[in-house]
Amino acid sequence: MLSQGQLIFAILFIIFFTILIVLAYKKDKKLHKKNYKGVIWVLISFIIFVGILVMTKYLLRNYA
Repeated sequence: MLSQGQLIFAILFIIFFTILIVLAYKKDKKLHKKNYKGVIWVLISFIIFVGILVMTKYLLRNYA
């Protein structure tokens, strides 16, 4: 179990860490749009590929 002090520290750490991450992202947003243009297609392709693998495994397991 966590003591009350440890629990307070953990909650404060999560809050401040989240705030810092959001601020850093907002600062770099323009740079990300410039450097990572077209990345969405890589993500979509990866999701489709994993979906095909899962579907193939399901079909081979149930119909082979």
